[in-house]
Amino acid sequence: MWLNNVWYILFVVIIAGYLIMDGFDLGVGILHPFLAKTDNERRISLNSIGPVWDGNEVWLVLGGGVLFAAFPMVYASLFSGFYMAMMLVLLVLILRTVAIEFRSKRPSARWRSIWDWVFFASSLGIALLLGVAFGNIMGGVLLDSQGNIGGNLFTLLNPYALLVGVTTVLMLATHGAMYVSMKTEGDLQARANHWIPRLMVVFFVLNTLLVGWTVLAHEVIADRYLAQPLFVVFPALALAAVVAGWLMVRKGRYFIAFLLSSAMIAGLLFSAAIGLYPNLLVSSIDLAYNLTIFNASSQPNTLTVMLVMALIGMPFVLLYTAGVYYVFRGKVQLNAQSY
Repeated sequence: MWLNNVWYILFVVIIAGYLIMDGFDLGVGILHPFLAKTDNERRISLNSIGPVWDGNEVWLVLGGGVLFAAFPMVYASLFSGFYMAMMLVLLVLILRTVAIEFRSKRPSARWRSIWDWVFFASSLGIALLLGVAFGNIMGGVLLDSQGNIGGNLFTLLNPYALLVGVTTVLMLATHGAMYVSMKTEGDLQARANHWIPRLMVVFFVLNTLLVGWTVLAHEVIADRYLAQPLFVVFPALALAAVVAGWLMVRKGRYFIAFLLSSAMIAGLLFSAAIGLYPNLLVSSIDLAYNLTIFNASSQPNTLTVMLVMALIGMPFVLLYTAGVYYVFRGKVQLNAQSY
């Protein structure tokens, strides 16, 4: 059983890594047309994520691989029930890539404006769709005794899941604004600093509504925290990180503010993971049909081999990631090779 717990923790850590790493990419995209006013500023905005955005998406692939290998029944259920949603995520991922790569290939202002808005729409779409998917996981899905998820795409677009999706958009927009503050200077940085407290306020309001709705309407998560009240420390730390991040922005300590924003995202994700534990998919039909880290996992020998491979491979992934961020540290400087 300890292997199941280890892989649950590792899976949550990997998803947190994706939300933190690719989250600021998406946040930059969501704010791109509003923060950056001139062509030069929009190029700076794009190039702030230029060296790292594609590598950040590896965390999503890694998370999918872990889910497939460690919890295959959950993977199968999600891709059967969320198939259309997953295809939409794939579509907007492709559109975002095309927008980043094509945007500066021609000097035409109209051409660049079109791709700027495609970059915005695809970034917004990814954040919203991933949030809606997570909202359905938290709120429960039409999961039957065979592990099949009923309903369709419109079933997934229920009010609770949409609230999670919109809250996710605001969370990543705040994260992206802090990243822009860290990587830019001048008017662009000033606009990001102007937006940060406003984004935080809206995010705080939405997140408060979401927490209240979750506690009142979803007994699986509420009961978990009632049974282990000490776990409240995770959402409390996430809230403290938000406030401290805003204070760091006011003091001009942008790197620390970005780290605190990352801690906030990790804290919120771990809070949700603790509330769901040991469930990976909650059935709204009958809780007896829930898929957990125990009844939906691979065999122990598979989990053992995976753990050995992870212990060997993960340090290289982390070293590569740290190396890339170290090489491209500092403020964005445009050159002939820039987007």
